[in-house]
Amino acid sequence: MLRRFLIIFSFFFTLFSLFAQDHEQGNHPYVIRGEVYTDLEPIYAGFVDSEYPLDIPTAGRRALEEAAMLYSAMIYGWSFRYEVGEKARQIEEDLEMDAAASIEFGDPALRVTETEVRDMRLRVWTDYHLSDAQQRRMQIWRAGTVKNAQAVGYGPVSLDEYPGWLALKQAALEDAARAALRAMLRGSERNRPKEAAGFISLASFPRFFMSGGRWAASARFRVQINEIVPFSAY
Repeated sequence: MLRRFLIIFSFFFTLFSLFAQDHEQGNHPYVIRGEVYTDLEPIYAGFVDSEYPLDIPTAGRRALEEAAMLYSAMIYGWSFRYEVGEKARQIEEDLEMDAAASIEFGDPALRVTETEVRDMRLRVWTDYHLSDAQQRRMQIWRAGTVKNAQAVGYGPVSLDEYPGWLALKQAALEDAARAALRAMLRGSERNRPKEAAGFISLASFPRFFMSGGRWAASARFRVQINEIVPFSAY
């Protein structure tokens, strides 16, 4: 059994090496880092994953797909328009978020640095080597006008049609972004706006966990508010 595991793990590490090839360091002077984990026996909201239990290569691919999604949220983020909502005025909450861009699975700038299998989980540390244009984006996210916010978000309770494991995690992350924006914009009862627009990005890799049978995400964000519409305008 141990020999079989080592053979599988060796294959897994070889697979990851294909996505972690060395490139000229001078092209990527700035690096961001994050850790993801993949359950080898995943169950989502009572739905047993169709590939259950996961083999190591499949779990490794999922880890890289999730890392690509999270680096996209950190570097590019989303543009948003958020109607805060107000029960007394019968205004419903509404949030529109659009991803500015995305990092695809297999991007050579995304590299695996460390792996571990423990407690039926594959843990993977990755680095993402930023291009010059991506470095400029990250500098904007760290500007003095950008505010920090954090919240916990949740994926869907029921899965009439299973959207896939990554879509569930992304839904929880986007719900955390909504909750963070809501807390920030509703913080002052006197100055509460009717709606706001701007950009929001993930500050660091979130913590995903199961809560009541669904995925939850505890995440920190950076928020750039470009437009505020007060209630007094209506």
